[in-house]
Amino acid sequence: MKKAEVRMPVSGTLFVSVCLCGKVLVVLSLLFGIAGAQLQIARLKYEGGGDWYNDPDAVPNLAKELNSRTNIRVSTDEAQVGLLDEKLYQYPFLFMTGHGNISFSDDEVKRLRQFLETGGFVYADDDYGMDPAFRREMARVFPNSQLVELGFDHPIYHQVYEFTNGLPKIHEHAEGPPHGYGIFVGGRMVVFYTFNTNISDGWTAAHNDPPEVREQAFRMGINTVSYFCSN
Repeated sequence: MKKAEVRMPVSGTLFVSVCLCGKVLVVLSLLFGIAGAQLQIARLKYEGGGDWYNDPDAVPNLAKELNSRTNIRVSTDEAQVGLLDEKLYQYPFLFMTGHGNISFSDDEVKRLRQFLETGGFVYADDDYGMDPAFRREMARVFPNSQLVELGFDHPIYHQVYEFTNGLPKIHEHAEGPPHGYGIFVGGRMVVFYTFNTNISDGWTAAHNDPPEVREQAFRMGINTVSYFCSN
């Protein structure tokens, strides 16, 4: 298993990487006051009518798998945060999903851009119907940076588990293969977007997916968090 790191907030605009191994963890916990040095995944709340809140057990279930399979320590309590919340920078990893429209205010666009440029990361998973709005709002956040499709050789597909053909297809919302896209800032991927697969649906028991399908979903989720922690 590769060593993993978690970016933890030190101030309102900076993140520090905390290595989750042995004495380094203890020393940094004492220096920075990071109780337990846990990463807490936060679900991004947004306006526009889309159901940002769906499948509430998805993130806690993924966190349990991360804790049992990797060196990354993750809180099993999902946080929920809006882009203008004061506590945004407590959560360097944001998860975003939904079926419908997304609408950011001008202030939210600026805050998300700043968040991503200073070390934050967004994993967005289209739950079917989110794609047009997500692409529109990301174009506002980064008007000069396009969502680019990742090649199958991208490290996110090989971080912990091997996905030689890219994303697994968890739900058949539409015909065709799944697609994984990224937005890059200064060479760092700050947004990872999965389309036509719905990875996070496999993290919840609500859809009665077969065990082998859920396993693929968990593996891709683990790769995603591990990738963030290592880059």
